Amino acid sequence: MSSYLIGLVGSGIGPSASPALHEREADELGLRYLYRLLDLDVLRRPVGDVVAAAKLAGFDGLNVTHPAKQAVLDHLDELSPEAAALGAVNTVVFDDGRAIGHNTDATGFARSLTRGLPDVRRDEVVLLGAGGAGAAVAHALLSLGTGRLTVHDVDAHRSEHLVAALRKKFGAGRARTGDLTALDHADGLVNATPTGMAAHPGSPVPAGLLRPRLWVADIVYRPLETRLLADARARGCRVLHGGGMVVLQAAESFRLFTGVEPDPARMLRHFDVLEGEAARAA
Repeated sequence: MSSYLIGLVGSGIGPSASPALHEREADELGLRYLYRLLDLDVLRRPVGDVVAAAKLAGFDGLNVTHPAKQAVLDHLDELSPEAAALGAVNTVVFDDGRAIGHNTDATGFARSLTRGLPDVRRDEVVLLGAGGAGAAVAHALLSLGTGRLTVHDVDAHRSEHLVAALRKKFGAGRARTGDLTALDHADGLVNATPTGMAAHPGSPVPAGLLRPRLWVADIVYRPLETRLLADARARGCRVLHGGGMVVLQAAESFRLFTGVEPDPARMLRHFDVLEGEAARAA
């Protein structure tokens, strides 16, 4: 039986569904698969030290989440074309002593959006957050045909840096920096910030700015019903939670780690079961 040792690197990752999600799919495929949490808040070590220790300890790969998707870049030997284009990594594969960075977030979000909100207009979209997850969502939206993307981040320099990269790849007229006033004319809104997570409660958008014609997506999945989505639903917006993205990016990471094709539909069912278990335990 093939065996794999995988870790998740990030801060405040105790509630993550990733260990059970990966391990249950591995069980279905007859693989021995151990998935461990490497919480930066608990370890109190910088991400570079954690990556080096995981490689030395014989890990086969790592998933990387907030706030390390960009910080990890300086500690890798190679980047896939997707990760290099995004400037962010959420998956690290250790191969013959080399740490190779990949990004499965963009395809994960794109597949989740087309699956969950297949018929919505995406001509004008507002994106909150220009970090690693925001970069992935931005590339996904523009690849899906969004005509104008407005990027807003509390760190203006980070917004400007992402928009400059997007303009270089997709054309000067398709991305811009802006603020929440852009919601007045937008078709959709995506939250790619940590706001809404259990460790970062609240909403990044005042409820009064949400209109029924606006669709709203959140990449946060714990909880599934964030304050932003609850406010949006109450105001008649169509909404998309972060569960689909986390599962579909996990499926691609699983394939990169093992070379074995997972069943994304089965992993989505696993996720529904996990969320039910979490709800009952709360």
